[in-house]
Amino acid sequence: MPSPPRHAFRTPDAGAVSAERVEAGLVSRTAGGELPAFEALYRAYHPRLTRFLDRMTRRPSLVGELLNDTMMVVWNRAGTYNGQCKVSTWIFAIAYRNAIKALSRLDEPVPDAPDDAHPAPQEAGPEYRASQSQLRAHLAKALDHLSVEQRAVVQLTYFHGIDYREIGEIVGCPVDTVKTRMFHARRRLKAMLPGTMEDWL
Repeated sequence: MPSPPRHAFRTPDAGAVSAERVEAGLVSRTAGGELPAFEALYRAYHPRLTRFLDRMTRRPSLVGELLNDTMMVVWNRAGTYNGQCKVSTWIFAIAYRNAIKALSRLDEPVPDAPDDAHPAPQEAGPEYRASQSQLRAHLAKALDHLSVEQRAVVQLTYFHGIDYREIGEIVGCPVDTVKTRMFHARRRLKAMLPGTMEDWL
């Protein structure tokens, strides 16, 4: 299985710094009660949090509730954001904690991902659709065998491009612990994914 992507150790570029300033400004305005600023944050984070929460919890029925709970915390506690971490780190940390709490209250089995979770292109033929459906089934089954903590590290690294230092801040653990969770997650996925399908990671 290939090594973690370069973004796991990346240095922020000028564009990322500028975007971060914009988001920090939106949080500051939200703290002042400006609804348009909050709505801008909601629109910006809705797709990212939806993907994260869906892949982390594997319970589509929870995603909307957890996303709204997360953004409600952002609205109510915007004034507590002190700029010591990125806005995305702060928001994802809230989402992570909410998801962990929700999962701790549940004991029913995690459902498989629906076949249309990642629809194939319209021009795709039956062979492509069949192979993609098989791939999704294998990945969903493999990810379900990871611990919640390992699954979160995989999602944040490979699907959201967040580096290990920020992931540590999000999940509340040292960077070395993040690396250890990724090591064990990749090793388990490699053992479970058949043939070259492990190359997805």
